[in-house]
Amino acid sequence: MTDAAGLDALRHHGDADLVPGGRDFAVNVRGDAPPGWLRARLAARVGDLAAYPGGDDDEAAVAAVAARHGVGPERVLLLGGASEGFHLLADHAARRGLQAAVFHPSFTEPELELRRAGVPVERVVLDAPFRLDPAAVPAEADLVVVGNPTNPTSVLHPRADVAALCRPGRVTVVDEAFCDVVADEASHTLAGAALPGLVVLRSLTKTWALAGLRVGYAVGDPAVLADLADRRPHWPLGTLQLEAIRACLGPEAEAGLAAIRAEVAAQRTAMLRALGAAGIAVVVPPEAPFVLVRTPRGVDPVAFREGLAGRGIATRRCDTFPGLDAGHLRLAVREGTMVNELVAAWRAVTEGMRR
Repeated sequence: MTDAAGLDALRHHGDADLVPGGRDFAVNVRGDAPPGWLRARLAARVGDLAAYPGGDDDEAAVAAVAARHGVGPERVLLLGGASEGFHLLADHAARRGLQAAVFHPSFTEPELELRRAGVPVERVVLDAPFRLDPAAVPAEADLVVVGNPTNPTSVLHPRADVAALCRPGRVTVVDEAFCDVVADEASHTLAGAALPGLVVLRSLTKTWALAGLRVGYAVGDPAVLADLADRRPHWPLGTLQLEAIRACLGPEAEAGLAAIRAEVAAQRTAMLRALGAAGIAVVVPPEAPFVLVRTPRGVDPVAFREGLAGRGIATRRCDTFPGLDAGHLRLAVREGTMVNELVAAWRAVTEGMRR
């Protein structure tokens, strides 16, 4: 898919599906604002913004990531959001003449960046239940991209299956943007694994409501990370970004992460119960903070989604994800009152369209 319409589909993000003043099930950011302790940490650094970001801040942020994942600083690269990692990796692939394979359905930004850079891309499209099959990757692929857990399917792949993608001479990119809130992170993450060509991308924007600040990092093969860093401008991250990384990987954040995981799991369980009672079809059992569902049978899926929007319910359309169609919607996990409003709107739109 290289035509303009196809590239526009890959560019689509959930924020484009928001409804002004409505209930947001379209964007996978948790909460309306960062927690108070994090806002205080960032506010305390506003007075430092007249100066350029310091080397001490950069080293401290790198050290925080390294400590979190049990690696040396040479295995860490700080990023202005995980999306910057996809951009840098695409340019790396173009410089080295790599051929890419991208698992789908999955976050579309990696393929978009690879195509922007002129890198040949082969899609590996998984059918439901969307389980990873390392053997499906073309033998000639020397750059592979996979999400874990995968957006938008909410499927979480076993650590060993993802590790099986790695081999000498291949760059394996694992998008772990939501892995910090899964039930058993240690059994699934590859962050910190010493595997050839491995690059794990992490985002801090979803869990800590920092989408507007753009913060993330990569952990992985030091040779690949050094090449990614080599062509960046001076001060690629600002003072507040560096402080946010330190804070979100510090003791206050770590102490609160268990509670966040428990809250996400409880809200997801309650949401699944409410969806099931309303007859809303969940495509696969979700393990991330979002749920993939199907629109009702016998109604036009685009008109149905627009009907929900007309009632103030924003959902993430999924026909922009290769391997899915307009009958799929992604719903961010939300608290009970919001879910009740979603269910009421779903029923009302369904009944209205079937009359």
